[in-house]
Amino acid sequence: MKKASNNITPACRVSEVKEYYFSTKLKEIAALNAQGANIISLGVGGPDQPPHPEVINTLYHEAQQPGAHGYQPYVGLPALREAYAGWYSRWYGVEIDPATELLPLIGSKEGILHTTLAFINPGDGVLVPNPGYPTYTSVSRLAGASIHYYDLTEESNWEPDFEQLENIVKDSNIKLMWVNYPHMPTGKTASKALFERLVDFGHRHGIVIVNDNPYSFILNDTPLSILQVEGAKDIAIEMNSLSKSHNMPGWRMGMVTSNATFINWILKVKSNVDSGQYKPMMLAAVRALQCDEQWYAQVNQVYAERRKAAEQLMQALGCTFDPQQRGLFLWGRIPDSAESSEAFAQRILDKARVFVVPGFIFGTNGDRFIRISLCASTSNIQQATQRVLNIDNN
Repeated sequence: MKKASNNITPACRVSEVKEYYFSTKLKEIAALNAQGANIISLGVGGPDQPPHPEVINTLYHEAQQPGAHGYQPYVGLPALREAYAGWYSRWYGVEIDPATELLPLIGSKEGILHTTLAFINPGDGVLVPNPGYPTYTSVSRLAGASIHYYDLTEESNWEPDFEQLENIVKDSNIKLMWVNYPHMPTGKTASKALFERLVDFGHRHGIVIVNDNPYSFILNDTPLSILQVEGAKDIAIEMNSLSKSHNMPGWRMGMVTSNATFINWILKVKSNVDSGQYKPMMLAAVRALQCDEQWYAQVNQVYAERRKAAEQLMQALGCTFDPQQRGLFLWGRIPDSAESSEAFAQRILDKARVFVVPGFIFGTNGDRFIRISLCASTSNIQQATQRVLNIDNN
């Protein structure tokens, strides 16, 4: 048998990206745990609580139906689209045509790729927040885009500097701008005034503004949508997800909404990539979208308790933080004496067997910060605090 040619190389786009940080780090932690390290992981934002019991019951019941296991429509079931539209009307006050202005997604992370491919040609410019979700950068690179980072800083209250944005677009062919409020990793919430400025910026420069909005129900009493702004639907796109708000991360149930033309362009990409979602899961998602205020209150009661414990952990680490943060994480500034967020997080992992996320992975503006996930039990977060306190006592 002939050996494979040594001249075979991957596509250039593969060299443009690295394996996702959490993919590599969690393998390292798994190896440490296999050696008996017993790491407390406060890294990934994957809810550890189950969905509403009726959501699980719906999945169980529907999965037993004879016709449940075939291919489904690329645009999802009408009942699911109607449920998403009803959810937006009920909680955000935004009216959406479920037939033309909304598309279910296999998780909103999928939507980042589909949206990018629908709007970006190689060489086109994309505005990406620094710090921000790393997938905005990696997907832009895979598409051959020209990436232009815009600064979010503690001094600017983690909001864009519109003077900087105007300077960037002067000499750049910017087609797409990623925003994410409530913001990950900083926990900053948007105001309607900020969304109005972003929509105006998009209109004036012909830039599509995409708001990635999965955190608006977590520890947040006033969920906002960029589509609440008058005229936003003409230039803005919003993605949302049931992963965080309904404890369904592994279900991969997300959505994208905008005007009918934009949605049709995204559908052209999506329909050539996947073959729809599992029918029982879509019907279970319909039930999830019917959850009442009590459901969200119960979810947030758990997170509020964990948040208090996470704040105590931040204080034990000598970090400072903004108590007004919202969402699934706590973002804290590391002590001035620390070399870097990477070195700081590694020391905590080595000395206390606690994994926190170094902020540098979200961009250069995150290098003096760490992120703690609330997707761990209160007792585990408290145990992590005790381990940290014991570092200096040993």
